[in-house]
Amino acid sequence: MSGAVEAKLAELGLKLPGVVAPLAAYQPAVQSGAYVYTAGQLPMVDGKLPTTGKVGGEVTPEEAKDLARICALNALAAIKSVAGDLDRVARIVKVTGFVASATDFTGQPAVINGASELLGEVFGDKGVHARSAVGVAVLPLDAPVEVEFIVELVQD
Repeated sequence: MSGAVEAKLAELGLKLPGVVAPLAAYQPAVQSGAYVYTAGQLPMVDGKLPTTGKVGGEVTPEEAKDLARICALNALAAIKSVAGDLDRVARIVKVTGFVASATDFTGQPAVINGASELLGEVFGDKGVHARSAVGVAVLPLDAPVEVEFIVELVQD
């Protein structure tokens, strides 16, 4: 099933990927009441990371911002897997972004803007959210960035 949100993605030249398989003992997304919580989503493309390393080191902030956008698409796929249709999203409530950072890198917010800006483009006012952008020493598989969402659904 696809609707207005996926049509907007297509208009932006984007396609919702398949749900990324979990790397350990967890679900990509779970629903509790009116909310969907995603697991941390890495920038996986066709089952692998396009690049690895620390932002501000091996990975430029611009590359990392693009990777955050991929993370957001993966999170949307996980949300659709439990919600059935992204048109059920009433609001993106919270985005948490993790950036594997070189020791002197302080541009985490600009990196996570890759995810936040995509949500604004796709959902408009419903995509405006609270957010944290956190620098960390290392992420799973040496990924440069990871994001997770909390989303409120329209109740049927």
